[in-house]
Amino acid sequence: MAGAVLRRLAPAARRAGGAPCRAHRLTPADDELYQRTRVTVLEPESPNIMFIEGYTNRGFTVSGDLVVGPCAILPRAILQWNVGSHRDISHESLSLFRLLAPQIEILVLGTGDRVERLHPAVLKQMRRCGIAVEVQDTPNACATFNFLTSEKRRAAAGLIPPRGSYVGM
Repeated sequence: MAGAVLRRLAPAARRAGGAPCRAHRLTPADDELYQRTRVTVLEPESPNIMFIEGYTNRGFTVSGDLVVGPCAILPRAILQWNVGSHRDISHESLSLFRLLAPQIEILVLGTGDRVERLHPAVLKQMRRCGIAVEVQDTPNACATFNFLTSEKRRAAAGLIPPRGSYVGM
């Protein structure tokens, strides 16, 4: 596998022997607020596969290239994406992802520091075109995109930088 998702378990989630306890449910305080999902690229299988290596509140590092501001990561290209916030994600701003050939299977949208709701008509239109949409906060969207591409899925991402501090992946 080209990437590995590493997640630390909260101390309460461990049994006396140190093994994780499946009955413990992580709360936002345990996981999302203090710990971030980290992705480490162990061995890229192809130089043509895009991997998100890190992000800042100013942009992203994708396969060694720095992209400032919101970006669209396509199977073989990185573009700046003309959206200012999740409110700007519309039928028109997603048209780029619908026009790709071959068609992508899944679009991962990172809406910044937290998951934001998109207009249902926008999501319905993407489903009608045969594209599944996953809306997440940007840190988790980066990890999801890397996982999907490591599994050789036809995925694309539309990412808005989070306001938080730098996280190298």
